[in-house]
Amino acid sequence: MRTEPDDQQSVGTSMEATPFPESDRIVYKKNPLVEVICQLSFPSILRVDIEPPARFQERIRSDFPIFRDKSNERGGFPPDLPPPIANIIWSSGRPRPQSAYDFVSADGVWTVGLTREFLSLSTSDYRRWEDFSNRLQGPLQSLIAEYAPAWFGRIGLRYQNLIRRSQLGLLNEPWSSLLQPHLSGILSATNLHATVAATATQTTIKFEDQAGYVNIRHGLVQPAKGDEIAYLIDNDFFTDRQTRTEDVSRILSFFNHQSGRLFRWCITPLLHEAMGPDLLKPG
Repeated sequence: MRTEPDDQQSVGTSMEATPFPESDRIVYKKNPLVEVICQLSFPSILRVDIEPPARFQERIRSDFPIFRDKSNERGGFPPDLPPPIANIIWSSGRPRPQSAYDFVSADGVWTVGLTREFLSLSTSDYRRWEDFSNRLQGPLQSLIAEYAPAWFGRIGLRYQNLIRRSQLGLLNEPWSSLLQPHLSGILSATNLHATVAATATQTTIKFEDQAGYVNIRHGLVQPAKGDEIAYLIDNDFFTDRQTRTEDVSRILSFFNHQSGRLFRWCITPLLHEAMGPDLLKPG
């Protein structure tokens, strides 16, 4: 995770009218991010359902060479359902699911998603905003060139952070020492903190000047059976305003800037230092 004071002037007064304090731009050697997702919604484009997105694929294939048709999964069927069987099912009167396609990088850590209603980019190996933003430009410009969406509706940028104390040498530290009081809540109760097995909290915060919202979901989770209990901080930034194509990058840059501020607002200096912060310079 990092703080990112990118594109401050382009978002006008909205950049200053936010509840989270300014902080240095950093990256962590022990990065808590498990996934970053951007989703851009637009009015339905039926051509995505009618014909395979071959020209769209050609435009991004050098960066995302692996193709996966996810349509069957959206309909509740196995992804490898043979086409002849699928055709029999659809001809029986069952509605076809919306087409859904994934385009994946060769290393498997970046995925572009395309349906008739949204374009998405996700990664499990987020390093810094410039890289993520640059990788989004190819799919976004290809969408505009091939399908010309009328506008974008919901624009979302989501950061999922998972804090595992054992990986940070903090296994014996209570969560109240790692999280700010406005997050730790009941975990700060000295007679309970060692026995709380699960918590879940959701808060929506509105930015001023119609800059959008952030859903903050946080709490104790067990990622997989047998894993240690970890703490999830899931920050989902979004706006539902009708947005012009040329404004998408500005809005995402604003959300990215706020993501760093918000994460630092959530954690204590002890946790911050344990993750190995490195100060970043612009560029």
